[in-house]
Amino acid sequence: MNRLLRDTMEEWADEVRLPHDLADRALRRRARPPVMAVVLAAGMAVVVAVLAVGLHGRSTTVRPANGVTVPVRPSVTSTDVRADVENAPPKTFVAAGDVAVSAYFTTWLEKTPGGERVRRTWHLYDPRSDGYEKTPWAWLDVAPGLQLAAVLQGERIGRRVGIVDMNTRQALAWIDLEHDVGSLVWSPDGTKVLATAYSQYPEQSRKQMSKNSYTVEEFVQPRIGFYVIDVATGRAAYHPLPSLDRDGSPGNMNARQDLGWSLDGSMLWEPTDTMPDRLWLGLDGARRDAPAGDRYIDYSGWSKVSPDGRLALDRDLPPSVPGRQLVLQHLAWADNENVVVLGCAGACKNEFDNGLALASADGQRMIQLTGSRDRGGEETWQWVLTRRN
Repeated sequence: MNRLLRDTMEEWADEVRLPHDLADRALRRRARPPVMAVVLAAGMAVVVAVLAVGLHGRSTTVRPANGVTVPVRPSVTSTDVRADVENAPPKTFVAAGDVAVSAYFTTWLEKTPGGERVRRTWHLYDPRSDGYEKTPWAWLDVAPGLQLAAVLQGERIGRRVGIVDMNTRQALAWIDLEHDVGSLVWSPDGTKVLATAYSQYPEQSRKQMSKNSYTVEEFVQPRIGFYVIDVATGRAAYHPLPSLDRDGSPGNMNARQDLGWSLDGSMLWEPTDTMPDRLWLGLDGARRDAPAGDRYIDYSGWSKVSPDGRLALDRDLPPSVPGRQLVLQHLAWADNENVVVLGCAGACKNEFDNGLALASADGQRMIQLTGSRDRGGEETWQWVLTRRN
């Protein structure tokens, strides 16, 4: 506990384009061993954050003709539990408390000369149908409040980022970039988008050795930098940041190395596969010390501390406490007493056979939110969790 204590829209803008000269962690990694939804008291309040991505090249700024009026976040009138326990991925809206499944992607394997590589198909929540709509985008993310989505035009990676009205599906603005980017993530306050820049598609061609193991024929590290896009002005500031070396200390052997936001949105981090498990950066890409009180769960970008600051999830305690529910991962606090988790199917004999669930903080109750599916099979899906207000 001592360590924890320390440690709005106007008319849509016409589509605009600027000349370009203006300016895996392994996807299918194993879930952590089962842990209990155990809590510790903590006198600490934090702001929940949203994940982001990574950077390289000279610092430049790109600006479209028009920006976007960022909508005021709605005041949530309903925080009831919405579930679709028959389907995985879900067909109807899934949410619990302040947490919603705003989007998800499924994966498929594209044949390449050297083997195959992972591709994603994205589905975005559509308030008009209360379901999820398949999209043509290479990547997307949803802003807190579920009013705006940031989308990436392209087949695998691309240089055109759109800001889309979730309710009308109209593009409010397009921002053209100088470098290809491979991922998008909104800032915790919903005013900026972080985009990781890559010299090539960061999912490597690989050969399958067994059901859940692969070998990479030619190792590449294609991250070159990142953009921080101010949605209101349309300005996109670029900063170089090459990939971490695979043999570095700290280092990262994954080709995809997307960046993330700090809980208060004042800093960025990049993942490592060594210790420390992340390195901290200013919004300009300069190295910074770790911010006090910033704690994540498996790079999720959600605080482990409850909204009222009283409780904190502790994934390090053993899963043998009587009466507690076994879960694979704690994902996000739904409210002060309940947590969205990744729950096991049945007796948890297969860690890949899992789905989303809502568990009480004391581990006594669990409500299924989605159906379960063997996520190590051919129809792998991954949710995007977003704050509803």
